[in-house]
Amino acid sequence: MKPSIPLAAVLVLVSACGAPESSGQAKITKLAAYDVNPVPREQLRTGGTLRWPLPEFPAQWNANQANGAKGVVLDVIRGVLPVLMPTDEKGVPHPDPDYVLSARMTRNAPRQVVTYTLNPRAVWSDGTPITYRDFAAQASALSGRDKRFQIVSSTGYDQIGRIARGRDDRQVVVTFARPFADWTGLFSPLYPARTGTDPEVFNRGWLNRIPMTAGPFRLGGLDRTAKTVTIVRNTRWWGRPAKLNSIVFRAMDSSAIPGAFANGEVDVLDIGGDASAYARVKEVKGAVVRRAGGPDWRQLTLNAARPPLSDLRVRQALALGIDRKAIAESDLKGLNWPVQTLGNHFFVNTQEGYRDNAGDLRGYDPARAGRLLDAAGWVRSGNHRIKDGRALTLQMVVPSGVTGSRQEAELIQAMLAEIGVGVDIRSVPTDDLFDKYVSPGNFDVVPFAWLGTPFPVSSNRSVFAQPRGDRIQQNYARVGTSQIDASMDQAIRELDPEKARRLTNDVDRLVWRQVSVLPLYQRPQLIGTRANLANFGASGFYDLAYEDIGFTARR
Repeated sequence: MKPSIPLAAVLVLVSACGAPESSGQAKITKLAAYDVNPVPREQLRTGGTLRWPLPEFPAQWNANQANGAKGVVLDVIRGVLPVLMPTDEKGVPHPDPDYVLSARMTRNAPRQVVTYTLNPRAVWSDGTPITYRDFAAQASALSGRDKRFQIVSSTGYDQIGRIARGRDDRQVVVTFARPFADWTGLFSPLYPARTGTDPEVFNRGWLNRIPMTAGPFRLGGLDRTAKTVTIVRNTRWWGRPAKLNSIVFRAMDSSAIPGAFANGEVDVLDIGGDASAYARVKEVKGAVVRRAGGPDWRQLTLNAARPPLSDLRVRQALALGIDRKAIAESDLKGLNWPVQTLGNHFFVNTQEGYRDNAGDLRGYDPARAGRLLDAAGWVRSGNHRIKDGRALTLQMVVPSGVTGSRQEAELIQAMLAEIGVGVDIRSVPTDDLFDKYVSPGNFDVVPFAWLGTPFPVSSNRSVFAQPRGDRIQQNYARVGTSQIDASMDQAIRELDPEKARRLTNDVDRLVWRQVSVLPLYQRPQLIGTRANLANFGASGFYDLAYEDIGFTARR
């Protein structure tokens, strides 16, 4: 599911396994924006439990903390915390009147000013009103000025000059020191003021617990042994009451989820690129596949802090020595999905503004890859390349519960062997992949998917911004340039959408030149659900309204 508004590109572990016909490099235009089986609330039955599987069980439930920026975290907390401006199927944000009666830019010169008028009924689960203080605390914590807050990204918040009380505590006046076009993406999810004022609470107060809520659901229970999180209808909710009694999130091995869905143990299956799961869902009585052009994109991250990947020529050689189209064809086989490689780090193929900026790295060219390795001093000796007595061998880390990732790794292993590069594949527990390997940099190459948002630059700034010492935010490639930073900031400040898209593509061309993240393809959003589950499914850029999710009477 899509994290619409926390300005952090969120990690989603996905399965991938083998695709049909190729559509070349033409832009994909026929995929639905979303497919959620929309049904009016009055036609849904009240009650029932949605059983929603997760591919991992996170420890950190603060989505703004460095270890909490995960899609599974957002899947849960979006039902219990404020999302101020959810986006429609076109990715356009609109204020949620349950939290925000109005949100508008009230001045753009000499300083950009945004004024929020909050719903006077909106309160935290302990009865404390939601006020400007919550905004001020979150902006301060995420500004990056206090290094004790281990944040995932400061983008947008570092542009804020001041947050003040308006006509009363329920009006928030945000004055920006520099223009920030994606202001609608800030403060969602919103956390209570104490989280943003105390580094200990920010970093550890949401470990293995969700201490405060303010949504259509509240926490019913969190069981670390059973790896379940239960949220239940919030009877103190001031908005439209949730149609479901509860949602039970259960972490399980990704390979076990298709069987659990077929056996009726769970109601949702994120098919991703798993052709066997796709085929299996179609055979389950009372099940359907919802499909849409998703915001997710599959990619390979190259750790430029590790030798030999610190040499740009080696990274360029890998980009040319890996046949991205062949991986996409393999991953998407059997899914009835168009095969198209992705040539952009900010826009997916179906998004307005998409351009293929890969340039001379677009195609598969093992001969040129070999020449680059020669120039970098890696001399071919039989099946290997040697430099200073060492063979060029890379460690590729994959999650053990995602069989498709292993298949990708084996394909890459065979491709790179053709140019004399060895690949050691290391399978690690899915729950450990990011915390123990990706975040600390214990890898050379790692495949996963980034979940895009309607805010392409600001949501990805933390992925491509220059690391500052050990503060990498989400730049797991650990490389960047001042030019990329400045260009991203210029695009973020541009208030004209057309100009902003052009500047974003300028940034993308710079990112391609450093060859730190290798896009593969726009990931299919294929969601298996019970046929009578409404207002839920393949959401694309559309933000689900959790209170409207429910079952029709039809089974």
